[in-house]
Amino acid sequence: MSKTAQTQLPLSAGPDPSRWKALVFIALAQLMVVLDATIVNIALPSAQQDLGISDGNRQWVITAYALAFGGLLLFGGRIADLWGRKRTFVVGLLGFAAASAVGGAATGEAMLLGSRALQGAFGALLAPAALSLLAVTFTDAKERAKAFGIFGAIAGGGGAVGLILGGFLTEYLDWRWTFYVNIPFAVVAAAGAYFVIREPAGGRNRSPLDIPGVILSTLGLVALVYGFTRAEADGWSDSMTIGLFVASAVLLAAFVFTESKVRSPLLPLRVLTERNRGGVYLSLGLAIIAMFGLFLFLTYYLQVVKGYSPVKTGFAFLPMIVGMITGSTQIGARLMTRVPPRRLMGPGFLVAATGMLLLTQLEIGSSYAGLILPAQLLLGLGMGTAFMPAMSLSTHGVEARDAGVASAMVNTSQQVGGAIGTALLNTIAASATTSYIAAHAAGATGPQAQQTLQMQGLVHGYASAIWWAVGILVAASAIAFTFINSGRPGTGAVASSADGAGEGAEDEVRVPVIAH
Repeated sequence: MSKTAQTQLPLSAGPDPSRWKALVFIALAQLMVVLDATIVNIALPSAQQDLGISDGNRQWVITAYALAFGGLLLFGGRIADLWGRKRTFVVGLLGFAAASAVGGAATGEAMLLGSRALQGAFGALLAPAALSLLAVTFTDAKERAKAFGIFGAIAGGGGAVGLILGGFLTEYLDWRWTFYVNIPFAVVAAAGAYFVIREPAGGRNRSPLDIPGVILSTLGLVALVYGFTRAEADGWSDSMTIGLFVASAVLLAAFVFTESKVRSPLLPLRVLTERNRGGVYLSLGLAIIAMFGLFLFLTYYLQVVKGYSPVKTGFAFLPMIVGMITGSTQIGARLMTRVPPRRLMGPGFLVAATGMLLLTQLEIGSSYAGLILPAQLLLGLGMGTAFMPAMSLSTHGVEARDAGVASAMVNTSQQVGGAIGTALLNTIAASATTSYIAAHAAGATGPQAQQTLQMQGLVHGYASAIWWAVGILVAASAIAFTFINSGRPGTGAVASSADGAGEGAEDEVRVPVIAH
């Protein structure tokens, strides 16, 4: 039997007998990528001191990864459609492992920042390939719902797990292990994928690569993500910040115009214009804005205000992980094939908004068990329940040749949402803190009173920003109810390019899939 025959299944074949083994390796790779998004945050102070990185440049350890990952996601999705998802997945894993090894062995600032950019670039190959592999591997609606429930729980809770693991590695070993830990994940997942995953034949998009689209989308997304990063550090009125936003708008507008004209677009506009997929990208991006803001504020609240250690802070996020796993696997996966997606997404975002609403009551002496724990459970339950159908619809009705780029759009909306959430909500919190301290400064006499005022100002700022997060989640719910009109998932999978299923047939195509 040829290598091609060993690794590809005909489009008409039954379910892949190795599909559940494949899920293990795909989920492992996704966990590695999600872990890396938060694990380095915990290690950053130690790495900064060890390598002599200045305060002004330390943000680049995070920003270099975000820019490469966010800017190259669409390109990575298109490469997956062109090369084949399995090959792209394995290359992405091995590249991520190599970049992690370089980061762990870094002897200076440039070496560390370069490794982070490489991690982002290979992550942009890996993430859309993983999601689209699941979309084409699981063809039965109930099995697909279960598979993506597991995948979504790992993807959703991985960030909080990263806080725990990062705390342990940094406190008890060395910051370099926050990089080295990726290597066994990547090697095991790559080996498993190579021998186990069998990609359906006939799903590649072998059209010539849209070079103008690659350049315009990459530069536009990089300018957008960097603009929000600058806004967080230098303010919204900074001339450089404004210039980046203007440049991003021009570049992305030129990208959309180019995609409407070229014969083989990087991002076929049909991927965006179908209302269910468009609703998913928009509502999910908004939800991630709120979630990233919460991770930021709750981490600072627990460590700065409550005095928790990094390890204790990580464990404090466990209720959210439990909620996400329960929401994805016990609610989303069980109801996925019984009710329309909007009836899971809309209420799910509202339950998450309720949990966020509880956190607007934060005070210096707030009880963890009485306030933070139930709020996290509601957030996790709501987000896990909503993410499940949201990610399923990310490839709603797409032809197999577009599955990679449709999956990349989900990751792009979340990456951009994360950048917006961190910058927007942090700026709101900082402004509210400054105003509060200025308004109450006259009554604070003595060092103890001033320190208390500082803490009160911080908590007031967090609560003010969390109110915005509540509104953003309510908006995400409204978009889910308004835009998404797909019925219950049937037995149809991602349409094959040979099916000739056009956009007109999409209202009847029900494709479950889930998330980062």
